[in-house]
Amino acid sequence: MHAATTTPALSTSREVAISLQGVSIGYNGNAIIESIDLDILAGEILFIGGGSGSGKTTLLSCLTALRKPIAGSIVIDGVNIADATDAEIQHVRRRFGVMYQLGALFGGKTLLENVRLPLEEFTDLSDDAMDDVARTKLGLVGLGAHAHKEPSEISGGMQKRAAIARALALDPPIIFLDEPSAGLDPVTSADLDAMVKALNHMLGTTFVIISHELASIYAIADRFAMLDGARKKLVALGPPAELREKTTDEWVRRFLNRVPSGDA
Repeated sequence: MHAATTTPALSTSREVAISLQGVSIGYNGNAIIESIDLDILAGEILFIGGGSGSGKTTLLSCLTALRKPIAGSIVIDGVNIADATDAEIQHVRRRFGVMYQLGALFGGKTLLENVRLPLEEFTDLSDDAMDDVARTKLGLVGLGAHAHKEPSEISGGMQKRAAIARALALDPPIIFLDEPSAGLDPVTSADLDAMVKALNHMLGTTFVIISHELASIYAIADRFAMLDGARKKLVALGPPAELREKTTDEWVRRFLNRVPSGDA
């Protein structure tokens, strides 16, 4: 593994939920990050972060089968989504849920109707059954009393929660969160962190979170994977507090300790 990597104890006791081997990502054949080797473990909360332009969002697009990597394999549930057929991609997409940065809720639909959407697309449940599932998922994120409201009628933090409820609709073992704290005040962000941690404990769901919010990383991450666009590689992987204290990589040390670039 790359420099500044530590191997946490949990890696020996959990199955692999997503395996990346030799993955290079970028655009038009030009790599942003090269040769990522990373096993994301079942039931862990993994944050993926790095500086601006480090490839976080591009990597998320590859992990969610919206974009193919330039090279390498990304295996979810036995399927290499880097070269999968359309049918295989559809199968894999039932294995994960996604909360996008801005929530991506549909205006003009209630929260219940938004959470129902994956059920309508991927299941043959009756309308009553879909309503029951949607209410249950909204209850899990503390929005049971708001099922009848539209996104414009609730706060930004509540919209993020509703988007997570929708991501949970099909009971996927993996949830991807894209910058969940973006635009939230510190208290709301901390509440969202606590909810993610509670869902992780309650459901055993694997959370892969794209974020550089250090407060959230230190609060709930089992491991932090750090990308460096300048070197085009994964430069750190491990429990964030251990990386902060023990890394020998200067950029990782500065990042995790919030050291300005002009300081020694």
